[in-house]
Amino acid sequence: MISSSHLIDWLLEGLELDASLFHIGRYCGGWHASTQGMGRASFHLVVQGHCWLHIDGQPQAVRLESGDAVFLLRDLGYRLSSDQDPDTACALPRQLMQPLDEGAHDGVGLVCGFFHFQSGLSSLIVEGLAQWILLRAQEPAGHAARALFELILEECRRLPAPSQTVLERLTHLLFLYVLRQQVQAGDSLGGLVALARQPASAALLEQLIERPGQAWTLESMAACTGLSRSAFFKRFNELAGQSPGQVLLALRMRHAGQLLRAGNTVEQVGAQVGYQSVAAFTRAFAKAVGVQPGAYRKQHEGRPG
Repeated sequence: MISSSHLIDWLLEGLELDASLFHIGRYCGGWHASTQGMGRASFHLVVQGHCWLHIDGQPQAVRLESGDAVFLLRDLGYRLSSDQDPDTACALPRQLMQPLDEGAHDGVGLVCGFFHFQSGLSSLIVEGLAQWILLRAQEPAGHAARALFELILEECRRLPAPSQTVLERLTHLLFLYVLRQQVQAGDSLGGLVALARQPASAALLEQLIERPGQAWTLESMAACTGLSRSAFFKRFNELAGQSPGQVLLALRMRHAGQLLRAGNTVEQVGAQVGYQSVAAFTRAFAKAVGVQPGAYRKQHEGRPG
């Protein structure tokens, strides 16, 4: 049996996301910046100096020092600024970024970008996380994250210019470490992570992961938890924020994607994830993933993983 912590690791490590850099550079003088309204999750790493984070609805601005990072998992109303006062911050101009300068003693150096979470299982995991997550350079529990941040800082110093690909991959890893740290700290989380932290629902989640092709019904899922059908459905929705059927579908589509990338035929994959006909599987996969399974398989031919 998978332990609860290993199950949580499986979920977090299974997050399918892309990190893309938006800009790397330095702001000087009075300024504010925001990606609000772009409909995307974002990250902001402070690699030099300090600035202030203003989030709508928060009573106070948050001072970000070099080595700190903020991960905004929703398209929140927010701004980064040189000023602590929210009204002044809004009134300050947007500026063009200057190149990073390791010898500078003013301004703030930032590495900023976006996260794109794949639909399906990854979206269900993210929906249960906090809207924004703050990483502090001096947090005692953040040793691994600090080591990754040091690699990011070192890459920023690379001449003639840092590698965008390296920074994106390091940020991806940093984000996973931060999520693991948040879960281990006992922070209140919902979604699939909440399911994985409850023994009864964790046992069911393990069964669904190991046997996605089984002919699962609400009754058979409830039996795994020892609850009645109605009590199980209510409790599952309260914890996960999703119905058992939605979670099962997401797990099936995740497994289907893995099998298709491994070169299995559409017919083989449909049968292995619980569908009685190719047509039914094709409809479900296309609706969940946005592309026909045959086309998805072709897209990933010859790619590793």
